[in-house]
Order: sequence, then C-alpha cells, then structure tokens
Amino acid sequence: MRRAGGGGVVLGSARGGFAGEPEAGARVRAPELGALFRPRAVALFGSGDGRDAVARWAGALGARVYAVRGEPGAGVAAVASAGELPGDVDLAVVLGGDALPVVRQLSEFEVPLAVVLGAALSADLLRGGTTRVLGPTGADQFAPLRDDLDGPGVAVVAPTGPQARHLYALQELGVRVSHWALTGGAADLTAADLIAYCAEQPGVGAVACHLGPVHDAPALLRAADHAARHGVPVVALASPTTPVLGAALRQYGVVTVGSPDQLRDTATLLARARPPRAEAVAVWDDGSGSAAAPVAALVRAAGLPAEVRGPGGTPADVLADPAVGVLVCPVPAPHPPHTDRLARALADAAEASDKPVCVIWGSPAGSEAAYRETLLGSSRLVTFRATANCVAALTAYAAHHRRRVAYRSPYEELSDSPSPSPSARKAAPLLRPGHRLSEHAAKQLLRAYGIRVPREQLVTSAAAAVRAAAQVGYPVVMKASAPHLAHRAELGLVRVGLSSASQVRDTYRDLAEIARYERVDLDGVLVCQMVERGVEMALRVVHDPLLGPTVTAGTGGVLAEADPDSAVRVPPFGDGEARAMLDELRVRRLLDGVRGGPPLDVDALVEAVLRVQRIALELGGDLAELAVDPLVVRERGQGAVALGARAVCRADAGD
Repeated sequence: MRRAGGGGVVLGSARGGFAGEPEAGARVRAPELGALFRPRAVALFGSGDGRDAVARWAGALGARVYAVRGEPGAGVAAVASAGELPGDVDLAVVLGGDALPVVRQLSEFEVPLAVVLGAALSADLLRGGTTRVLGPTGADQFAPLRDDLDGPGVAVVAPTGPQARHLYALQELGVRVSHWALTGGAADLTAADLIAYCAEQPGVGAVACHLGPVHDAPALLRAADHAARHGVPVVALASPTTPVLGAALRQYGVVTVGSPDQLRDTATLLARARPPRAEAVAVWDDGSGSAAAPVAALVRAAGLPAEVRGPGGTPADVLADPAVGVLVCPVPAPHPPHTDRLARALADAAEASDKPVCVIWGSPAGSEAAYRETLLGSSRLVTFRATANCVAALTAYAAHHRRRVAYRSPYEELSDSPSPSPSARKAAPLLRPGHRLSEHAAKQLLRAYGIRVPREQLVTSAAAAVRAAAQVGYPVVMKASAPHLAHRAELGLVRVGLSSASQVRDTYRDLAEIARYERVDLDGVLVCQMVERGVEMALRVVHDPLLGPTVTAGTGGVLAEADPDSAVRVPPFGDGEARAMLDELRVRRLLDGVRGGPPLDVDALVEAVLRVQRIALELGGDLAELAVDPLVVRERGQGAVALGARAVCRADAGD
C-alpha cells in the first residue's frame, strides 16, 4: 500500500474545487470523482449495514473488494490492516462507527475517495486532508444502474435515496442514468462538486439535481457556471429556496422546476434533445380527436410559436419542414391498432431526425404495448404523461438553448488586481462601519464610480445657498441633509422649482426652522440642479445571507408606490444579464416610449446597473445597503441621473 510522505496528516488540504473564492479569470476545475462511479478496487471498513450492497455494486462494475479487519465473503477478500491493501484501491467505504480515524488513515495512504455510510461526521474535522468524502449518506448510494440503455444520460445528484427515487425510476422509462450521487450530510463533497464533475463527463446529457438546504450558494453558482461552459444543462428542484437564490440559479443557466415529475421530465428532454434548428413547435393531429388544438394553444401561451399539423401526411413529413423545430403529438387515449401504428411512426420519425419528438401519452394505465415497448423503447423520443409537464419542458428547452448560445462566464471578467480600484480608493474615506451616509456623501460614492448625479452643493447658511444656486444654475431643488433623515418630503424638507435668490434665501430659513421643530440635526442643506423628469427607476445593493451582495433593479420614486416591481441578480454579471434583468420588469415597456413618446436611454440605465454592480463587488463587504432612488432615465442620449441616494455601512465592515 502506498503511503504519503511526511509526518502528520492535516485534513482538508485537498479540499477546494468549488469552496472559497475563485481567482479572477480562472476556471475552477472539478474534483476527480471517477472512483465514486467506477472504482478499480474498494476497501470496506467496519461491519455496519450496507456491506452486501457495496459488494454487489462493486462486483457488477468489475472492481475488487477488500474487507479491512473483516470477514471474507462472496466477492470480498479479507485483509488484516489498511497497510495490506493493494496500491490501486481508489475508493473506501466506511460502514458506520467513528469514521474520522478511518478517514485520517485513508489520507495517510492516499486513498483519494471515501463514502461514509450512517455515521455522523463534521465538515470542520475534515478540512485539510487528501481524501475527499461523500456523505454521511445511505446505502442507496450503491443502488445498481442499468447498463443496457442507450442515448445521452441523466446524471442524478440528490441528498438522499428517497428524495431521488423518482429519478432512479427514469431507468424504468428507458432513460439512462449515467451517474448517481447522494450527498447525504455533505460533510465534504457537496452538490456543487458533483454537478461540476458530471458536467465534464462524456455521455451526460443533463444533470438532474434535487437540492437540499444550500449552505455555500456561491460554490453552487460556480458549479452551475462550470456546467454552462461545458454546455450541459442543469435542472434543479430546490427545497427550500428563496426568491434571490432561485433568481441566481436561473442567472447561471440552471433550469428550476417546481415538482419531482417536472424535474424528471425536463431533465429527460434536455438530455435527449439536440439544439433546436428552428423555433416553431408543430403539434400533430392524427385525426382521432381534438387534443392537438388545445395543446398548441398552451404552447403559444407559454411564449413559443406553435401550430397544428396533420392529419394529412406523416410525422416524418412535418419534421422535414425546415421551419419546424419540435414535433409534439398528444395521444389522449389508446385506440389499438391505430395508436400502435402511430407510436411506431413517431418512434421511426424520431430515430431518423435530429429534431426532438415529444409524445403526451394520456392513458392512466400506461401498460399498453405502444407505450411500454415502442415509445419507451426509443432513446430519441421523449414521452410525457402530463401536458403541463411537456409545455414546461419545451419552454425550458427553448430558454436553455437561447442562453447557451449567448452565455459568457462572468468570472472571466473579474479583475485580477490585488489593489483597490481608483473608485474604491475614492470611496473609502466616506465609509464608516455602522454609520449611515448622508445623501450628499452617498452621492459622492456614486460619483466615485461614474454614476451621474445632479450638480449640487452642501451649504450651511442662507448666503451660501444663494451663491450655490447661482453656480448650480436656476431653477434648483433644496433638500435638508442629515444621515438619519427619513421621509424628508413628508416633513416638508424638500422644495423644488426655486428660480430666484430670494426664494432660495427664504427656503433655506424655512428648512432650518422645520428641522429645529422636528428635532432633526442637519449637516446642511443641499442645493441641487433641477433635472428634467423621466421614468423613475431604482437600483439597490442588498446583502443576502446566502449569496452576499446582490443587485436589484426596479421601479423607483412615486412609480414604486403605484407599481412596485423589481428583478435581482448576483454579481458578477455582464451587459447581457443586466439587459435581461430589465426585460423581466413590467415597466420595461415604458423605457421604449409609450403613446408616441420618445424612447428613453436604456443604454445609460444598463451602464448604471453595471456600475452599481461594481460597487457591490468592491464594497459589498463594507455596505449593508445602497439605494439609488430615484434614478431618472431620460430620453435616449440624455443619460440617467441619480436624484436620490442612501447608503448604510455594515457594523462588521472589514472583519
């Protein structure tokens, strides 16, 4: 048995992959996990439940099995100690008991991978070693996979066997399960590691993932990015999840679904279907009923072009039409021999075409030969039992391939400079842990990052206000300024449209008097340029407990009170993702001009989003919250101007 050089073993030095922060521009490599799925030789430690399942699993794969200080058995050889194991043992299985001493020993002997069954194990105790550990998990990890199925496979990642039972049953539907991994307690290897590994493997058409509680969301996003770079779709059922995590997963190309059967069906379609050659969905009417028209209507309602074809001609004729990208055939009920012939025609057409063919088989029994033998026997057909699942899967298929063509990893654009940017250096003196910035200071922060703000001056006397107004240019807006001043307009501490020195002088005195009455400790009065109105938007940086700084775009100012609307992204992201975020908003149409009005400066709004994102990336550890509200988007070519800003520093900034 090989032994690692050196003295004591420090666990966790090999951990990495998708934990921690990525280097700028670097592509994180997936861990080498091949022995979890096809080992050369397996070592068993302990005598708990699961020994027979492991031995059968390993034997079916042609791997040798050794029981350390255990009894020999069918296909299992006994060895007295770990030191007597052959040097090619690449997987160890710990069958209950105290797993930590065994994992320490495995690290000494450079066994790369271990699966722990049943025993509790702390992630903290594993940090540092050379042996990667799956679990603690159950014996279902060693459920045998069929090797007689063809076509691209679905790799399955889930916390437990019961949660993934519906995905294991894909094999009964003729779908190949290429990899099967149950993370269990995820003390070391997580869903992120396994998703990234499976995305690199030949023959994997899609990764189907049942996500349990997510503890390292950034690692999960990097794994999703890794899969997107390899062009492998990831379909996830996340339970529990949050709106921000769901949005982040979709941002990185993960297809999120709402039920186990949607996870199964969507993963199957994405695994088997080749990239679309056209957008149109043809719904086949075989002349036996009226199901085609309602199905086509549902597909159109989901945003995809669809039309009914048939009953003249054949499914093969429809697939030969270059305008058709997908063929769907609903079969509400079996009517032999007609549906037997139809199933055979659909299977033959699918085998001869590179376009996806979907069948919706409506029979509750599902025991008919046309279904069990013909449809499920084809590795090119995708058969659904529910129309809603078919439509959802088609929508996901179209969206995935649109994103795949345009996808560019956001990590490639991260700066690799170890020193703060010039903008961050300008902003640093403004930030005080635990303090809220005044509006004037918050706007200085925005200005440091190139976000346009109005001309303004902070003054502390009526005479200074008059001089400032002359420099800023009439008409002006005057606002009371204090770090903790909320609901300023409601208190009468904002005045607009001031057009003379006398108005400015009187207004300063009025604002000061109101502040004294309301017991507001002012740091001055802002004399601001009055900006021509446009559509009021808002951009925010908010710290999410799972994902860190996030960027939100939505309605701002008075518009937010009438129609609150927002979309969120997790930095880093690029221009395309910023535009996609805006496209999700109901108010997006306002930016294009309504009722004959001129289009607004969407490019300037996108630029502001990206600059706020830069603040989130560089100052996210210092800021608890940043709000640019309202951000007025003006006519095309006139830019976007931040009329209001609020910033709150984290109390633990810099820790």
